[in-house]
Amino acid sequence: MISEDPLRDDRGNRDLSITRPRDAIPMDPIVPTATQPATSVVNAFLVGEAMVGGYGRGPSILNGCTIAAEKGQIAVIVGPNGAGKSTAMKAIFGMLDLRQGSVRLNGEDITRLSPQDRVAKGMAFVPQTRNIFPSLTVQENLEMGAFLRKDDISRTMEQVYELFPILREKRRQPAGELSGGQRQQVAVGRALMTQPSVLMLDEPTAGVSPIVMDELFDRIIEIARTGITILMVEQNARQALEIADKGYVLVQGANAFSGTGKDLLADPQVRKSFLGG
Repeated sequence: MISEDPLRDDRGNRDLSITRPRDAIPMDPIVPTATQPATSVVNAFLVGEAMVGGYGRGPSILNGCTIAAEKGQIAVIVGPNGAGKSTAMKAIFGMLDLRQGSVRLNGEDITRLSPQDRVAKGMAFVPQTRNIFPSLTVQENLEMGAFLRKDDISRTMEQVYELFPILREKRRQPAGELSGGQRQQVAVGRALMTQPSVLMLDEPTAGVSPIVMDELFDRIIEIARTGITILMVEQNARQALEIADKGYVLVQGANAFSGTGKDLLADPQVRKSFLGG
């Protein structure tokens, strides 16, 4: 067991071995307020800076938004429907070309890299739908997540089973036969098999019960405590901000508010406009 990082709190799993060893670089703190957009240049571990872009030749959906997170932080993107939340995440993962702006990971500009190349750099993306192979067993789904690896994957597989015990029990069952929450666990587990430094989750609690949502959020906290940066888009804004180190409210593809999750939950204007009062 690797010793606990004294800079982290004691939430969740303290085992750092699920992540690839990476040399840390000095980080400047992100200091946006809850009432001021975070549009300044930042040197965080993951940065999508001043992003402008859309799909194909269509209009821009992103209009200068900036999303950033430090290593091991949970960053949550919330906002009304059509605000560009999922588009911002897809832009950071390279699923659409930016017309302006840049994406950096651990100090490296990856703006022009393909999604496949970003996976090789340590990014993993879990889409909201079609995120498992339903005809394959749970274990086969996890093995598919390790397709780029040449080393022994058994230790990482064991860590996924420790994180999601129900998957061990159902490892020989076709993933398509599982409940919605269990399928989400398979999707997240498969992403973890790549040993990512950044895990990106698009609406991970969509369609699940409140109990399952709370369980998934607990597991997300545990994953972040291993040193993996979490970037998450969520419609359940209040619950997501409760676990967020950083929160970003997007409106029409631009930063409307940003700050810690606690700050955003306490901001009267955010509560009134986006959290139902």
